[in-house]
Amino acid sequence: MTQPSKAAPNDTGAAPHLEVIPLGGMGEIGKNITAYRYEDEIMIVDAGLAFPESHQMGIDLIIPRIDYLQQNAGLIKGMILTHGHEDHIGGLPYILPRLPRIPVYGASLTLGLVREKLSEFGIKDGEVDLREVQLTDRVRIGTHFQVEFIRMTHSIPDNAGYILTTPAGVVLHTGDFKLDEEPSDGKTSDLARIEQAGKDGVLLLLSDSTNAERPGRTASEADVARNLETLIAGIKGRVFMTTFASNVHRIQNVINIAHRQSRRVVMEGRSMLKYAQVSQQLGYMELPEPFLASDEVGGLQDQQVLYVCTGSQGQPMSVLSRLAFGNHAKIALRRGDSVILSSNPIPGNEEAVNLVINRLYEIGVDVYYPPTYRVHASGHGSQEELATVLNLARPKYFLPWHGEPRHQINHARLAQTLPRPPKRTLIAKNGDVIRLSQDEFKVTGTVPAGAVYVDGLGVGDIGDDVLLDRVNMSQEGVLIMTAVLHPTPHVEVVSRGFVRANRELDGQIRKVALEAVEQGLREKKRLEDVRDDMYGAVRRFVRKATGRNPVLIPLIVD
Repeated sequence: MTQPSKAAPNDTGAAPHLEVIPLGGMGEIGKNITAYRYEDEIMIVDAGLAFPESHQMGIDLIIPRIDYLQQNAGLIKGMILTHGHEDHIGGLPYILPRLPRIPVYGASLTLGLVREKLSEFGIKDGEVDLREVQLTDRVRIGTHFQVEFIRMTHSIPDNAGYILTTPAGVVLHTGDFKLDEEPSDGKTSDLARIEQAGKDGVLLLLSDSTNAERPGRTASEADVARNLETLIAGIKGRVFMTTFASNVHRIQNVINIAHRQSRRVVMEGRSMLKYAQVSQQLGYMELPEPFLASDEVGGLQDQQVLYVCTGSQGQPMSVLSRLAFGNHAKIALRRGDSVILSSNPIPGNEEAVNLVINRLYEIGVDVYYPPTYRVHASGHGSQEELATVLNLARPKYFLPWHGEPRHQINHARLAQTLPRPPKRTLIAKNGDVIRLSQDEFKVTGTVPAGAVYVDGLGVGDIGDDVLLDRVNMSQEGVLIMTAVLHPTPHVEVVSRGFVRANRELDGQIRKVALEAVEQGLREKKRLEDVRDDMYGAVRRFVRKATGRNPVLIPLIVD
């Protein structure tokens, strides 16, 4: 791997250049983090996490690898946060303690959620330097970076893009966005500022590619609210609704709908309560009536209750999953109840969500979910909105961001169909060092990048090799062979997930293993070699006898 070269001093006549270094969120959706480097200064944008896929067994969270930032810690001058979603701030409790104490800029709700998250990890306010900004503010980070925050609509309040001014030129980054013309808070995206930046000259545009395959426009949050109200108004029994806990606008709309429909709201789930509490404290959520606890609804009729709960992604320990499988301590679903899933599954979660939905049908409740019911809208813009931003920004260079390769490539193709396409577009991946100047836009090297797995209290102590072992054990089982050498050599065999109890097969395995051990002892081999011989002999026998390939663990007890 090559390290990014330092920009040549301006007095040599070389054009000043900026290095754009995505460490997460490029070529994927999740764990967003980007570094900008100009000469001896680095600025960071976001520090998110991702959630594990089904094959990443036992993993709780995935955070970006930050070796490059740690190696260049003395150059880091600050960080900005675009918004409060987990894929943009969820990595902060793991990342900030590994970096110098730097100023971290973000809007009110974003920093409120960050403080709540850091406190869960025992990180006190005095240990971090959080600085609140308004979404029109300009801040200087180091000598070379000036950041202007710009409002962009999304599925959470206080969402920002930014205009980054550097000696090499201007970078416009949309952040996550859609161009909602009827946002719940009435605050639309600042397209006038993007247009002005385009007239002044945008060297590089980084833009959200999540929905680059979708034609048209993304539905407004107002459309979702109207559809939810129509649906809830026609339901006679209890309503259970789940959505992303961070979708503050939608939850506020549901609270208002419940009030108009004479229903009291019960908030269920730790993350749902956390987001609601922070949003209320900072003035982003208003309650016509206080929330009720689940044990306070006894005197109400079914048509007077609406539960807002976690579980939109089928998480096993979420409220909706526990309700679906009858494991909730205080609430039981019954016929006549209705469940609304106001969300789409994140890629990789489809199986878990479908499992919950099927279980809900088996119970006999009514289930409403997209696309059959229009009770969800993405927080990301579709092709018309992406084209609008490209047309207004008029960038010289274009870097599709926040999406898998298919999203990036379709975004790039869309850009080429416009009246004024970018001069050059790059499809980048995490770890690329992208050199940017007035006359140059190319990948010049790479830095370490990738995934760090969080499993329980362990951070980074699980690698792909361990995950492969877990997958193999789940598919083929595990076979443990213990050879005890004294007083007389013998072998014990324990298997899990391999085959049903089978004395004949166990006896054959013990015999094969013991023969290998005894031969090794006769030949006076090292114990390590005896163990390897036992492993190889049993491996060959098991494959021939069963056609299976369990994980083998050979042990020698001298």
